[in-house]
Amino acid sequence: MAASRAAQCFALFIFVLTVLVATTRFVTETLAAGAFAIGKCGAYGQAYDYPAESAARAAALKQCKGGNCKMITMKRACAALSIDMVNPCGPHGYAVRPKISGSLNEATRECYKFGGKECVIRAWACDAKG
Repeated sequence: MAASRAAQCFALFIFVLTVLVATTRFVTETLAAGAFAIGKCGAYGQAYDYPAESAARAAALKQCKGGNCKMITMKRACAALSIDMVNPCGPHGYAVRPKISGSLNEATRECYKFGGKECVIRAWACDAKG
C-alpha cells in the first residue's frame, strides 16, 4: 500500500514537472524578439524578449538618446555594441549572432576594423534563445 502511494506521488511530481517545463518553453519561445538602437557617441537603447519585433524596436528607440539611431533587430540571438574608448564618437562596431560570445567578438572586431584604437563592449543583450 505504501509503495503504491509513493509511486502515485512520484508520478504526480513528474507530471507537474513536465507541465512546468512545457510552460517555460512556451513563454521563452513566444518572447523572442529584440532590438538594439545605436546612436552617436556611444548612445544606445536595447530591448529584448518582447512578443513582437515592432514592440522591441519602439522600446529600444525610446532609450536611444544619440539622435539618428540605427535599428538592429535580433530574434533568438544576441547583439553587442563596441565603441572606441579613445574616441567614443568615432569608430564603433556591432554584431548579431546566435550566441553571446560570437556577438561580443564580432562587435569588437568591427570596431577595430573601422579604426578603433581601444575598443570595448558598451552594451549587449540576448533575447530568450540567445
